[in-house]
Amino acid sequence: MSEAKQPQALNISPYFFVSDLTAAAEHYRDKLGFAFDRYWGDPPVFVMVRRDRVQLMLRGPNYGGRPQPNRALDCDTWDAYLYVRDVDALHAELGRRGATILRPPEDQVYGCRDFEVQDLDGYVICFGQDLG
Repeated sequence: MSEAKQPQALNISPYFFVSDLTAAAEHYRDKLGFAFDRYWGDPPVFVMVRRDRVQLMLRGPNYGGRPQPNRALDCDTWDAYLYVRDVDALHAELGRRGATILRPPEDQVYGCRDFEVQDLDGYVICFGQDLG
């Protein structure tokens, strides 16, 4: 079987419970450069925000879910790690947008240069670029 016909994982969509769906979607749009087409439900209960090939699923509190950032369990963890092409340019863009940047870009021992942002519900997203 040729490699092109092998099953292939193409992307991942983390699923975050948020405390205010509209505020979260607008934060991802305005501060982190994501976009969204629509909300699901009336009142809105779900939205998918996208930036390039990355998608995050956000679900509001209407069904009993609540934000559960990983940092509540371990202060050195992320909720998502997104690989990017130009980490320094993205850092500059998100800074101009007013994103909450927890750590500026740094070269890491694991071979990436990355930085961390935090959203309205405390989720931490690390944006990184392979150094190799």
